Amino acid sequence: MNVYELQQEILRLKKQNDICILAHSYQAREICEIADFTGDSYQLSVMAKSAPQKNILMCGVRFMAETVKILSPDKNVYLSSKVASCPMAEQMDKEMIVSVKERYPDYTVVAYINTTAELKTVCDVCVTSSSAVNIIKRIENDKILFIPDCNLGDYVQRQIPDKTFKLLQGGCPIHARVTLTDVRKAKALHPDAKLLVHPECAPSIVKEADFVGSTSGIMNYARSSDDKEFLIGTEISIAEHLQYSCPDKRFYPLSKDLICPNMKSTTLVDVYNAVCGEGEEIIMSDKLIREAGRCIFKMVELGG
Repeated sequence: MNVYELQQEILRLKKQNDICILAHSYQAREICEIADFTGDSYQLSVMAKSAPQKNILMCGVRFMAETVKILSPDKNVYLSSKVASCPMAEQMDKEMIVSVKERYPDYTVVAYINTTAELKTVCDVCVTSSSAVNIIKRIENDKILFIPDCNLGDYVQRQIPDKTFKLLQGGCPIHARVTLTDVRKAKALHPDAKLLVHPECAPSIVKEADFVGSTSGIMNYARSSDDKEFLIGTEISIAEHLQYSCPDKRFYPLSKDLICPNMKSTTLVDVYNAVCGEGEEIIMSDKLIREAGRCIFKMVELGG
């Protein structure tokens, strides 16, 4: 089968087998085209709750599928690629953070959503890159232990200077690859382009940006802007998606190294195999769902 034929067969099978397909924005174009919903990880989890289908297929990485299961425990949740993990989500484990909490008992533990379900069980509140500033402003405590991404934590800290932050050494190895040399080279090639970056990039890169925001924030900004050229400082697929949606504008990856191998591990054939029944089901105990869900529901309570 060619790509189109494979897509059509996936669409037939997902309808036949009562499957809702979620695709993170970093997925390849041919996968996003057959998804019911595309977006950031938390957006997808919320969309899954309202989906009428009983079965949910996540085209993304493992922590995203876990979040879907936490928010929709009555649904069957599957991951399309068994090897799709997130290095940042797995950098810190439950035992490590319990130990850190013992040293900083008066700090509120804020977990970026890019963390495992197990780690979320010992955190106080969850945040996304788009909601982190507003959520932390609403936390009564002025002492914040932010995990795991120190770059995102630094960005949030600068927006809330009246609070004290404790940051640990962690983060996205893909966004962390971007250097000031990359920025200078890209600006030299495209001097009229606006620089849009994700806050998972290093503070020195964020400082150079015309806009800083989540993946969805970057895409929305680029689509609505009157500017015509943009340097995209996040996973390279976003520049491609924007090229399709805004053909009258020009989008350039900030660095050719902004490629997430874990996101790219999911192929259209993986999706086909999953809708045929070969996806990995996400199995979580009621206790884990309940305990990991506390910090997510706290985020919702605070307006995330």
